[in-house]
Amino acid sequence: MSTPFFKLPSFAKVNWSLRILGKRPDGYHEIRTVLQTVSLHDTLRFAAAPDAQIFLACDDPLIPADQNNLIVRAAIALRDRYEVRAGVRIQLEKRIPTQGGLGGGSSNAAVTLLGLALLWKVRTKISDLAELAAGLGSDVPFFLGGGRALATGTGTSISSLPDLVEQDLLIIAPTVTVATTEAYKALNSAALTTPNPDSILAISRGSTDSSDWDQWPTSEGLENDFEQVIFDIEPEIERVKKALLQAGARSALLAGSGSSVFGIFDNRKAQQRALEQIRGESGWRIFPCATLSREEYIRAMGSCGTPLLRSF
Repeated sequence: MSTPFFKLPSFAKVNWSLRILGKRPDGYHEIRTVLQTVSLHDTLRFAAAPDAQIFLACDDPLIPADQNNLIVRAAIALRDRYEVRAGVRIQLEKRIPTQGGLGGGSSNAAVTLLGLALLWKVRTKISDLAELAAGLGSDVPFFLGGGRALATGTGTSISSLPDLVEQDLLIIAPTVTVATTEAYKALNSAALTTPNPDSILAISRGSTDSSDWDQWPTSEGLENDFEQVIFDIEPEIERVKKALLQAGARSALLAGSGSSVFGIFDNRKAQQRALEQIRGESGWRIFPCATLSREEYIRAMGSCGTPLLRSF
């Protein structure tokens, strides 16, 4: 008899806006970004294990299945925090491109926290999970709630924003990739450093009033400080953006620190026309998808999403 399991989607994200404000005294970068979940997703399956071991398997042999994977680290963090004496078998079906700026690993980690809190019957609060999430990575706390949100500081301070009308997107992952560390190194260090680090933090803290909704970029006001430096490193990524615009995208932008690029289309028909036009490109992985609201995100999490996530 097979072991019962349940599965959860692990959604990707794009950034409507990504500003790098400067380098902090602790060596990390101060950012201000507006994040948005999209329907492109991995799938995680959870099943109880007969001992206290944590097992991870993935359908992509290039994905590590040890503590180099955020899924395993998230499971260990939750187990140790709540002194859990149970184990788990996790199966990852990978669809979100790696090193694509789409938050796949961070999303996997957040969903692991939610899934294991359910499987292990952990009595917790969303604030406690958010603390664990922040220790795992800068994008991880965002994926506890999804939708559209403002992230500041190192990316772990999250403020929910009202959802936009659903947008039809194409996300393209070219064959080339750029590591996040390389992307930060490529930014102009003089522009990101100040002798008065307090001024950097003041800019960020002074910009976190999420009650002024109109100041945050929508799909019509896209910006990404990484874009030009990434295009200089890998011109193929810039060619992806140009291809999306030539195929009818209303706007297009680098996703996070790259290397994926997303385009926004007026409707599903325009999206499909562009897909037909671009799909002949050799080596490009193309993903039609749509933005995902916070309510849709919470519903997709099923038993994990109510009422725990509604308090986030």
